[in-house]
Amino acid sequence: MSQVKTIQDENLPNWLPQLTAQGGPRFLQIADALQAAVAEGSLKPGERLPPQRRLAAQLDVDLTTVTRAYDEARRRNLLEGRGARGTYVAAPKVELTSILDLSMNTPPPPDGADFGDMLKQGLSQVLMRADSDLLMTYHLAGGSESDRQAGAKWLEPMFERLDSRQLVVCPGAQAAIAALILALTEPGDVILAEPMNYPGLRAAASQFGRRLITVEADKHGMVPGMLEAACRKHKPKLVYLNPTLQNPTAITMPERRRRELASIAKRCKLRIVEDDPYWLLADAPPPPIATLAPEQVYYISTLSKCLTPGLRVAFVLIRDPQERERFLVALRSFALMAAPLTAALATQWIFDGSADALMAGVRKEARLRHRIARDILAGRYSGAGDGLHVWLELPAYWNSLQLARAADSEGIAVTPAEAFAAGSGSANAIRICLGSIKDRGRLQAGLQRLSHLLARRPESFSAAVV
Repeated sequence: MSQVKTIQDENLPNWLPQLTAQGGPRFLQIADALQAAVAEGSLKPGERLPPQRRLAAQLDVDLTTVTRAYDEARRRNLLEGRGARGTYVAAPKVELTSILDLSMNTPPPPDGADFGDMLKQGLSQVLMRADSDLLMTYHLAGGSESDRQAGAKWLEPMFERLDSRQLVVCPGAQAAIAALILALTEPGDVILAEPMNYPGLRAAASQFGRRLITVEADKHGMVPGMLEAACRKHKPKLVYLNPTLQNPTAITMPERRRRELASIAKRCKLRIVEDDPYWLLADAPPPPIATLAPEQVYYISTLSKCLTPGLRVAFVLIRDPQERERFLVALRSFALMAAPLTAALATQWIFDGSADALMAGVRKEARLRHRIARDILAGRYSGAGDGLHVWLELPAYWNSLQLARAADSEGIAVTPAEAFAAGSGSANAIRICLGSIKDRGRLQAGLQRLSHLLARRPESFSAAVV
C-alpha cells in the first residue's frame, strides 16, 4: 500500500493515528500510538484493547502487523495478556530500583532493534562461514584478515580507502590507549591533554608512571599556541585528543583548529593519539586529524560507543609497521587480543549491513533524546543536538559535586566535572548521558527531576535523619 491510508471507520479506536507509507513500519506506528495514548491518559490501565483480528480488519492491514504491534507494546510494558479474556493496558511498572542513571555514556537502544534476534542471526552466519576451531583459539596478529578488512570498511566514511594491514583489532578503546602509551613512551615521559578529559587516559598514564600535563582549551578545543608552548617547555612524547563530541564537554573541534594542531605536531615531532569514538554519530563532522597528519597520528575508533558496549572491539590505525609491532607487543602484555568470537560478530555485522542499520538507529534515537533534553532543560541546554551526552554548566548557586550529591539523593546519577579534571582546576558542570536509560519515558522523567533540582537552591534541602 503506497498511498496514504485514511482511517474512516467510525468504530475504530480514537487513539489510533492515520497510517501512512511515510511513517515507518506500520506495526511501530500502531505501537507508538498506543504508547502516546497511555502517556496522555486516553488509554487507562485495565482498559481492554480490540482483538487483533478485528483491529487488523478495521485498519486494512494483515494480522501479523497487529500482532507485531501488540508484541512491541508488551516489550515496552504497555500491555498485558489475560488469556482468553484478551489484551489489556498494563498498570504502570513499579521500578524497584529508583536510580535514573544519567552517568553512563552508552548508545541508546534504537526503536525496533531486537538484539536477541540480531545476535541469533549474526552468530548463526558466523558459525556457518567460519571455522569454529579458529574462533576458539589465539589470534596474535591484531585480528584476522577479515576482521581488519571489516575495520577498513567501517572507517571508509573517515578515510575512504585504507590498507587493512595498517589496522589492529583491539578489545576496546581503553586497551588501545593503554597499549599506545606503553609502546610510544617511557616511564616519566610527558603526555599532554586538555584540562577536561577521559578518565581512562589518566588512569593508564598514572598506572604506567607517565606524567599527564594539561594544555588550555577554549570553545574550539585545545589552544594551538598553548600546545606549542607546552611542547617547548615539557618535551612531550604524546598528545591525546578527542576532537569530535569530546568527552565530557561535547565540543567538536572545527577543521581549522585541527589543521593548526596537526601543523604544530609536525613541527614539534609530536605524536597524536586521536581517540574518535563519536565521529560517526556527529552531524557533518570535520575530517579526522589523522587525515591531516597521517604520519603523526594514531587513530582509534571503537564500536562500543556507536553500536553497543557488548561489542568490545576497536580499530586502531597505525601506519608504520615497526610501531604497529611495538603496539602489538604492548597490547599482549595485558590484553593479548580481542575475543575472536566477538570480533567475528562485529565483522559479520559490518559486512552484512547490520552495523550500519544499527548505527543509523542509534543516531536517530540520540537526536530525538537531545530534543527531549533541549525541551526540558530549556536555557541550560547547550548541546549541538548530536552524540550521546550533554555538558551542562551549572548556575552559580550550585557546584558540581554538591549537585551530584543532591541528584543522588533524588534518585538520579550524574557525573560531576571533577571526574574528568586533570590538575587542580575544574569546571562547574556535570555530564548528562542520554543513552544509558533504555526507556525514553524514564529518561524524560529523570531530566525533568534534574531540571526541578537545578531550579532550587542548595539551602532548600534538608537531610533526613533515620
